[in-house]
Amino acid sequence: MTPSGERTLEALAARWGPSYRWLVTIAAIIGTVASILSSTIVNVALPDIMGAFGIGQDHAQLLSTGFLAAVTGTMLLNAWFVESFGFRATYAAAVGLFLAGSVLAGLAPNEGLLILGRIMQGASAGMLQPLMTQIVFQVFPPAKRGSAMGIAAIGVVLAPALGPTVGGLMVDNHGWRSVFVLAMPVALIGLGMGWVFLPSAVAAQRRRFDGVGFALLIAALLALFMGLSSGQRDGWGSQRVVLELGLALVFALGFVLWELQAQAPLLNPRVFGNLGFSGAFCVAMIYGASIFGSTYLIPLFVQTVQGYTATRAGLVMMPAGLIMVVVFPIAGRLADRMVPWQPMAAGLVLFAVSAWLLRGVDTDLPFWVLALWILVGRVGLGLTMPSMNAGALRALPPRFLGQGAGAINFARQFGGALGVNLLSILLEQHTEKHAQALTPTQDGGGEGTLEFLRVTQGILRQAGIPETDLLGGSYDYLSRVLAAQAGMLGFRDSFQAVALACLLAVLPALALRRRAGAA
Repeated sequence: MTPSGERTLEALAARWGPSYRWLVTIAAIIGTVASILSSTIVNVALPDIMGAFGIGQDHAQLLSTGFLAAVTGTMLLNAWFVESFGFRATYAAAVGLFLAGSVLAGLAPNEGLLILGRIMQGASAGMLQPLMTQIVFQVFPPAKRGSAMGIAAIGVVLAPALGPTVGGLMVDNHGWRSVFVLAMPVALIGLGMGWVFLPSAVAAQRRRFDGVGFALLIAALLALFMGLSSGQRDGWGSQRVVLELGLALVFALGFVLWELQAQAPLLNPRVFGNLGFSGAFCVAMIYGASIFGSTYLIPLFVQTVQGYTATRAGLVMMPAGLIMVVVFPIAGRLADRMVPWQPMAAGLVLFAVSAWLLRGVDTDLPFWVLALWILVGRVGLGLTMPSMNAGALRALPPRFLGQGAGAINFARQFGGALGVNLLSILLEQHTEKHAQALTPTQDGGGEGTLEFLRVTQGILRQAGIPETDLLGGSYDYLSRVLAAQAGMLGFRDSFQAVALACLLAVLPALALRRRAGAA
């Protein structure tokens, strides 16, 4: 302890002994896992929420993108909060915000308050994720950081991977509101451990808060995601969409120009002076888009196209989540012993292979085949993340570690929010395109169509449907089959886009081939 009563890392390490580095890391991981678990646990509940509030997919996706956008917006605040108030106070405030958001979402009487609760949960997750990375880099020596990041990353990616499984069980047995309560006990445990093990010491000199930069960043994110959401409803050429996306570009440029001359920037542009860090930043964006985008698409596909229950939709992703427990410690050791670009590139290629396999999904795809295809991708993501984080931060001098940790996590979450939005748009547009292409082929004159209608009418007749309703009933069923087929083709196109994006990410990963130089 310091004379002022502040608890420093050194004082706590002396008090708790060699085990302290793991105790403080576990405390940071638990709070982070609780907040990140909520990022994907809601995905399997979307059909139930859409039915409860009578909303479409364009509004339902805000539950995912609102969370991820809030994560993105608050992530860069972490460095300033830790310097100003210390690890313990920052951690406690973030976990408290998460608990409040969970209560609000679980009791929400309308979609507006539900989305607000999700935004509060996301803001908490944005504060907690960089904090965990900073703790690992401060309590572990350089030779052990890769291994420690591999273990810490288990929680960061295992939580969203297993979220749909746990969420499905909760939705089927206790209703959709229960998914917002599930992580609260875990958060309370993390709050208790954090209060005991996290240091409270603050920086000797408080850095000025970059209020202008933060306001410009939030304005840019809001305008961007509002424009993407409006484009699905109003059309991409509408005046409102052009205005919102134009404002997003103006605010983004304003943010960059302000940060270049700010005395205490929210995101110091100098961290991008290192080619290796810039490459890892680009990889992190595509990484986030891939993991959050695929975790959004898969439960939606199996529930809307294959007719899975919420529980079964979650179970299909469980093997992929469990394999990460094995992959991440191995990937952490590889991050210590290999140059970062090698496991990063291998992991991205593996995920691209998985997404390309998912491009072949259909209504009759067996459960275990789908689970295996997803598993291959999660092995790839497990190989990528520790090397991506460790490689990015190794390139930076110690004074930029807080900024670098915030920036690399910002990239992953911004990529996730953008990926979910863009994949949702792609899915809707390509589903509509395939529906328009399929409908003219079923004009009732083809032999296959006539046979389908005859068989359907026979089934309806056996079910006791009046003769006057047989023709209309058979055409209604045909339209449902065409809609399902169009949806399946739309999902195939979306998975193909993910595969191509991952292959593209290999190029910036190669930037880490150069040894870290001066930032």
